[in-house]
Amino acid sequence: MRAQDSATTSPAVAARPATAPAPAAPRASGTVPAALGVLSFSFSFPATAWALTGFGPWTAAGLRGLLAGVLAALCLAAARVPPPARRHWPGLLVVSAGCVLGFPLLTTLALRTSSTAHSAVVIGLLPLATAAFAAVRARRDGRRPSRLFWGAALTGAVAVLGFTLVQSHGRPGLADLYLFAALLVCAAGYAEGGRISRELPGWQVIGWAVVAALPVTALATALALPAEPLPPGGPGAKAVAGLLYTAAVSQFGGFVVWYRGMALIGVPRASQLQLAQPLITLGWSVLLLGEELPAAAPVTAVVVLLCIALTQRART
Repeated sequence: MRAQDSATTSPAVAARPATAPAPAAPRASGTVPAALGVLSFSFSFPATAWALTGFGPWTAAGLRGLLAGVLAALCLAAARVPPPARRHWPGLLVVSAGCVLGFPLLTTLALRTSSTAHSAVVIGLLPLATAAFAAVRARRDGRRPSRLFWGAALTGAVAVLGFTLVQSHGRPGLADLYLFAALLVCAAGYAEGGRISRELPGWQVIGWAVVAALPVTALATALALPAEPLPPGGPGAKAVAGLLYTAAVSQFGGFVVWYRGMALIGVPRASQLQLAQPLITLGWSVLLLGEELPAAAPVTAVVVLLCIALTQRART
């Protein structure tokens, strides 16, 4: 009788510790790649500023997508990855339009007249926009962020927006309009990419997105190069290094780990890690570009980091 009781109760007892801690593993393993994606993206604006020292804005944006598309095509061919299912293509085209075409071009145009530090802080509203797009998409599945999540996300966004208005003396310029448009199209691409990454590996999501954009990026490059001739002595090492970084990391490699993290911890929670991205970019701009650190940056940093902590603890 004792052996029978042991046999009947042991599966239930054994199941408790096996199932209770299960959610912690995906969250921990997903936070790391998402954070690596944020770190990769944090250098995109300084790298773009470097690229603009030797390339015109349309040329830099076109070459960025063209080189990333060639790299992705080689990786997909080497791995013998079959084309995605038909149901995935609408979402992939949203990623392509937002993250491969719209965001790089609009931010490059903005960086012609706006500092890297200022542009990075404006894009700090991207996490809130991404969470909003993801929430709209997730409503049909019955998944929605909690009030604590939205409260922390809104607080972080208000802190970033206030910082932006102080820096621009309350008068957003043309560069700010470019940046606000960029964050909207990018947020849509992030949300769609994170959703598709639950079914396809993240590197394939961004890989097919940049490959789908190849006709546009190739045509843009072909038209831009004659209209924006290179300097007489060539673009220079710094410009080439910046262009290669934006193509290999900002446009492809960073998305591989970013979408992997989104698939594991969810789009809303992963997106809020990006609240730290403007602050990291501020550090790059001071260290590498010699820009002046705004006095309000440390206060904004503390508020944003607290908001990140709250969003990561909030339940969906």
